[in-house]
Amino acid sequence: MLEWINQLPILLLILVRLTAFFIAAPVFSMKGVPTHFKIGLGFFASLLVLTTVEQAPVELDLFYIFLIIKELFIGVSLGFIAGLILYTVQVAGAFIDFQMGFAIANVVDPQTQAQVPIIGNFKYMLSILFLLSVDGHHLLLDGVMNSYRVLPLASMLPAVDSSGIAKFIAVTFAGMFAAAFQIALPIAGSLFLVDIALGILARSVPQVNVFVVGLPLKIFIGFVTLLITLPTFFYLVQKIIKDMYITMGQLIRLLGG
Repeated sequence: MLEWINQLPILLLILVRLTAFFIAAPVFSMKGVPTHFKIGLGFFASLLVLTTVEQAPVELDLFYIFLIIKELFIGVSLGFIAGLILYTVQVAGAFIDFQMGFAIANVVDPQTQAQVPIIGNFKYMLSILFLLSVDGHHLLLDGVMNSYRVLPLASMLPAVDSSGIAKFIAVTFAGMFAAAFQIALPIAGSLFLVDIALGILARSVPQVNVFVVGLPLKIFIGFVTLLITLPTFFYLVQKIIKDMYITMGQLIRLLGG
């Protein structure tokens, strides 16, 4: 009994990292997931970590407060970097909406309560469903579980190279926009060709009202191309999920020095 009481500070630190991760990570942070479910999942996952990962004993003193802040930072950072990679599809949807003429017609994302593009939100929902279908949420849990082996609970973070962190963030953002461009390129490229054809039509046949014909034509071509390129989209989403897991591991190694 006394041994379990001595492990309560460690259990609390584990719970802080996991619950912070669930607050920021995709799928787990969605508004549709009940709060008591997140807390319960974090508690049972903390018990698993406590019984499988050996950690040094922790004392309840002033230093313990800094350990809690460190665990909160680690959990939020891992969840944020995972969500950032998955938000690539929303950025790609913004590119597509701009070409289709849907840039001014946004919808409210139930997860973030922010205005998001229509096609971007549609692609994001598809990517979430694909993530769940291939057990990508298990990869997220595996990533945060592995962080306990690299980032122990009883010590603060080592001296981290700030230039390395800045380079990592810059490379992550660049990779996100590159992947978004790859997802949006087939549809945006097709709509760009439609713009060129409409421009040629306006010059050759001035009597045709291009503004009346162009908008429904671009919407029709956009939806047809969106349907045709769905297999390619899911292939790219699979690559994004793999990159998300790899990026989480890179961040853990950077924070671990």
